[in-house]
Amino acid sequence: MSTNAPTELAVDRGAAMDRMYRFQRHIYDASRRHYLLGRDELLDRLKPPLNGSILEIGCGTGRNLVGAARRYPDARLFGIDISQVMLKTALKTAQQNNFLNRARFACADATFFDPLPSLGQNKFDRIYFSFTLSMIADWQSALHHAASLLSPSGELHIVDFGQSSRLPQNFRRALFRWLAMFHVQPRSNLKSALQQLAAESGSAIQFEQLYRDYTWLAAIKKKSAPQ
Repeated sequence: MSTNAPTELAVDRGAAMDRMYRFQRHIYDASRRHYLLGRDELLDRLKPPLNGSILEIGCGTGRNLVGAARRYPDARLFGIDISQVMLKTALKTAQQNNFLNRARFACADATFFDPLPSLGQNKFDRIYFSFTLSMIADWQSALHHAASLLSPSGELHIVDFGQSSRLPQNFRRALFRWLAMFHVQPRSNLKSALQQLAAESGSAIQFEQLYRDYTWLAAIKKKSAPQ
């Protein structure tokens, strides 16, 4: 596991995440499975090229990378997270699920990290965010930085909380208050930000509202990539 040279702000963010997840990481996967909906749909859609590279930004416990390893047995796997304690769990997860030999991890800030010294390469065929943009303060910078790390036919995939517009308003208000306790803020302008990013890079965008708008599932694909 490698570490990018952090800024003071990144150190503060990492320390905050370490405090939040120091104990939660042990029950994270069991507790989140009931409300982080759409993660498996995202993994099903990655479909990297043969021997392709998959990078998860905000890999947490490594749960999603287990799914990617099983779906794409020839893929090379990468994960970054700003939390050192979560990365310890991710490394253990990779070892227990027998894909540590084709995975690399780094502690890094999603908004600026250089993947070459920390992960050994600078471009990736598939990059994804799974319920992490709603936790990253400067999430639009994280999106733009991820897009800059795509290979010529790369794809950027996102799954996160939607606006729950087709669910009862009492449920929506209670959900958003509860999420705020964990420093999670669903990004109401995510679609427009993705549309702008796609336009700037000459890419195509896919955007879906799942589970009555509880989950948003999106992808940005360079137009040279097979559709």
